[in-house]
Amino acid sequence: MSRKSAVPTPQLPRRSWVEIDHGALSHNLKVVQKLAGRAGIIAVVKANGYGHGLNEVATTLSEGIAIFAVASLGEALQLRETEKSKPIMLLSAALPSEYAEIAAHGFIPTISSLEEAKLFAKAALKIRPKTSPLPQIHFKIDTGMGRLGAHPAKAEAIVKAITKLPLSLHSISSHLPSADSDDVSTKRQLKRFEHIVQELRLLVPDVPVHVLNSAGTILHPENSHDFVRVGLLLYGISPIPRMQKMLKPVLRWKASVTLLNEIPKGHGISYGSTYLAPRKLKVAVLPAGYADGYPRQLSGKGATVLINGKHCPVLGRVTMDQIIVDISRAGSVSIADEAVLVGPQKGKEITAPEVATQADTIPWHLFCGITARVAYWHRNQEGKK
Repeated sequence: MSRKSAVPTPQLPRRSWVEIDHGALSHNLKVVQKLAGRAGIIAVVKANGYGHGLNEVATTLSEGIAIFAVASLGEALQLRETEKSKPIMLLSAALPSEYAEIAAHGFIPTISSLEEAKLFAKAALKIRPKTSPLPQIHFKIDTGMGRLGAHPAKAEAIVKAITKLPLSLHSISSHLPSADSDDVSTKRQLKRFEHIVQELRLLVPDVPVHVLNSAGTILHPENSHDFVRVGLLLYGISPIPRMQKMLKPVLRWKASVTLLNEIPKGHGISYGSTYLAPRKLKVAVLPAGYADGYPRQLSGKGATVLINGKHCPVLGRVTMDQIIVDISRAGSVSIADEAVLVGPQKGKEITAPEVATQADTIPWHLFCGITARVAYWHRNQEGKK
């Protein structure tokens, strides 16, 4: 088991670990390709591949996608260590001090204003040989997200000005903030974006366009344009529940039992003694806590883990390094037995959306919150263990 990290994992591999199933990842890619139709796929692998391992995930996806998308220059540089050919787009705004390096490596920054475009062109001009291709930019329009992007009323003037700069317009996009929850506003936003695109086509008729995220790709394939930007679907979790049966979750999170104990009736468990044993209990201690990314918000929320295929309740508060679970109904349990925090075991399953809902968060947050001291094992990946 291993995980690409700036520092070595300080714990033994069999304490708490994540298994990444690259066979499932390849399956999900095929599902997304079918959904995308003729549109190319922009694979979103930011935040360490949504907590699945940036370089490893990208290696499996590379042949089936058109572009990789990350958040920052640092992520782009890490990805380029293993991905030598695919275009890499930076979805977040970059600092002006990063522009020269972005241009030097041929990364594609997201630009929301004419000022950004001018600064990027100026920085790129200083390091670009005259014979090299023009540096590319991705122009974003804000049709409802309220984060990055130019105001729709300014988009035409900005694009017109960009065409006069020593830059190449790679693509034009917008972002859907509520595709999984508000179909009315999403359709309104898509209609607004379509109108803007029609106007911009008069200036830049051949520039690719993309707007659909994972939820949008499922619900609004008619708006797929040239690319779809997909993240969560690739990792086997659907933001639209009815689609889940077609996907295979890629990530499983496990831990080993490190201690067995008996708790007398009335005894408090964990910090604050918020849970009092209603009877004599058999419990197991697992080496996974909020310092590993297991949400503290699961405390007292009815969360369970799987041991011997039985749901074992998490008792009391989640602590920094450990959780305590009730194994009274789990049969024979021994030290080093496997417990599943997220994933299947013997016909039962704890899904990432279930855990996230109990913690009052979302699967994206759960995945990205897994910390560097959790070991990673990449399964079914060609050329790797």
